[in-house]
Amino acid sequence: MKLLEIARSAAVCVFTSLTCTAQQTGPLDLTQISLEDLLHMRVTSVAKREQPISKAGAAIYVITQEDIRRSGSTSLPDLLRLAPGVNVARMDSNTWAISIRGFNDLYADKVLVLIDGRSVYNPLFSGVNWDAQDVVLEDIERIEVIRGPGGTVWGANAVNGVINIITKSARNTQGGLVTAGSGSKTTAEGVGQYGGKLGGRGAYRVFVKYFNIDHANFPGGSRAADGWNTLHGGFRSDWDLSSRDTLTVQGDLLRAQEGQTITTVFSNALPSRATFNEQIDTGGANLLGRWNHTVANGSQTSVQIYDDYSRRNNLGILIEQNTFSMDFQHHMAIGSRHDLVWDVSARVSKLHMGSGYSTTVSPLDRTDTLFSTFVQDEVKIAKSLWLTFGSKFERNDYTGVEFEPSVQLVWMPTKRQSVWLSAARAIRQPSALDTSIYSEGAIFPVQDVAFGLLTIAGNPAPKAETLKDFEAGYRAQAGPRLSVDLAVFTSFYRSLRSNDPGIPYFVTNPGPPHLVSPVFFGNKTHANTYGGEVSANWSVTNRWRISSSYSRLQMAIVRDPSSRDAQPQLTPGSAPVQQFQVRSSVKLTRRLEWDSNLFHVGRLTYGRIPAYTRLDSRFALGLGEMVELSVSGQNLLSSGHAEFPDELGTSHTLVERSAFGKIAWRF
Repeated sequence: MKLLEIARSAAVCVFTSLTCTAQQTGPLDLTQISLEDLLHMRVTSVAKREQPISKAGAAIYVITQEDIRRSGSTSLPDLLRLAPGVNVARMDSNTWAISIRGFNDLYADKVLVLIDGRSVYNPLFSGVNWDAQDVVLEDIERIEVIRGPGGTVWGANAVNGVINIITKSARNTQGGLVTAGSGSKTTAEGVGQYGGKLGGRGAYRVFVKYFNIDHANFPGGSRAADGWNTLHGGFRSDWDLSSRDTLTVQGDLLRAQEGQTITTVFSNALPSRATFNEQIDTGGANLLGRWNHTVANGSQTSVQIYDDYSRRNNLGILIEQNTFSMDFQHHMAIGSRHDLVWDVSARVSKLHMGSGYSTTVSPLDRTDTLFSTFVQDEVKIAKSLWLTFGSKFERNDYTGVEFEPSVQLVWMPTKRQSVWLSAARAIRQPSALDTSIYSEGAIFPVQDVAFGLLTIAGNPAPKAETLKDFEAGYRAQAGPRLSVDLAVFTSFYRSLRSNDPGIPYFVTNPGPPHLVSPVFFGNKTHANTYGGEVSANWSVTNRWRISSSYSRLQMAIVRDPSSRDAQPQLTPGSAPVQQFQVRSSVKLTRRLEWDSNLFHVGRLTYGRIPAYTRLDSRFALGLGEMVELSVSGQNLLSSGHAEFPDELGTSHTLVERSAFGKIAWRF
């Protein structure tokens, strides 16, 4: 049975079975949330324990459920555009390059992404396959976005930031939820969900979600083959085992089909190369369990275990991965001045890869292990002054033992303002791609020879990329209607991956005879960056709120004298120097909302992508307490614009003007 037919059948089964009480989490009014509530919103990503934003010694921004609902977005990547300092660039309908504070590319590897504490980091290339990360947006409680290494307690690859997606407890999603939508680009989208009780101590929710996204256009106007459809199902259960113990068990199953246009060399038929449409099949499943226990003295422990499997066919390569992780954490107060958190964890990742059109990884099967521990202490120095210090220690199979210390100082001169300083060291540990890749990347003409072949090979003895970062920030509720959040930073990167050319040589077998120009991965590039981000919330009236942000990034790349890498000068151009946005949320009447988002993203010198300004707008009408109708328009100012160039043989398409209508029914 085709995927669309499966989705329709599953949706009918779920929709017809949904009855009983309405979900308890109906729409809230963003304009009625006080600015003081926003300043003291509790977050967990900075210290791995709850704390108000005002006491967080890091640049953190929270995308709330109300932000999500009123954005009109239909995907996680589009939601991340709301956070200052995050560069979201869509390559085609199913592919994104997403980074924080620079170094953006298709396989950006310096941001750690978590969904309910489960890392979705890919051990093959240390980045994220964004098309495989799907969440029912109505179930997200909040998204915490840390800019910079303020979340190094989470471990390797939390270099330029952490994106922590936190979903609601099953207790808060009781009853039924049905959504259905269609538009010019997202031609079909639907969710069927039901939550209920499990005896007197437990609660659950189950869901099924389907969407289909149409093909986009190439810059020249021709039709691409980058359409995308996904069927996703899952569950979550939350239990109160006793007055001191809670248990969460959740899991997901996902299957997607999508397309792309690629240009590749064929290793088995040199010098053949072609541009053609490729279908990608991807899928995965995960299961997570988390037990929280409160000890008699008030300290808290937690144990988390998860298993994550994925399978993907891309660039002619079959990639199978399975990651198993265990984590134990203890949070306790020592006296009246110390708040201590410590943790031990272990992760085992198994990877299998086949050979692709022009790329292979040797060995085809490998198992990587990661063992880590951290300890962090928050010391109350004075009534309004806190010092937090600690370090993460890790042992990986590539570079051995690594450490990531950090220190944060927070001063709150009043209840409505705080000043913070931080310093941290972070690493990006090597991956299988860094050490084991071999790719025949390009064919080029050579005089008196049939052709030239550019090859790329990994580095069997890599170094960890390191960052030393220094930041300062200020948060304040400047008045009853205005709040501001400012962060500035300077960062020093060492041992970044470089592409070092080797000595060309002549090959006769396999024929025809040709010249090979090899390139080897190294760690001979360094970088210095500096910049800042500022965001503000202004309640113009009780019915109208304006949110805005601005970010700026300056980058300088330096290579070792021994390196002949010609690529470093391209790195600064892969992310815009500046971005800004303005969001307006208006309650026109008791039932009618109007939200508009204006984004401006500076040009990319890499690939010569022009700057663009994008306007999204949404109208929503509530019909009683259970039904909401909405219509959204994206990219309303132009017929289409590019956001990222061709990369690694994948052709980019345009982000086009589109419209989307949706109905949400809670019962």
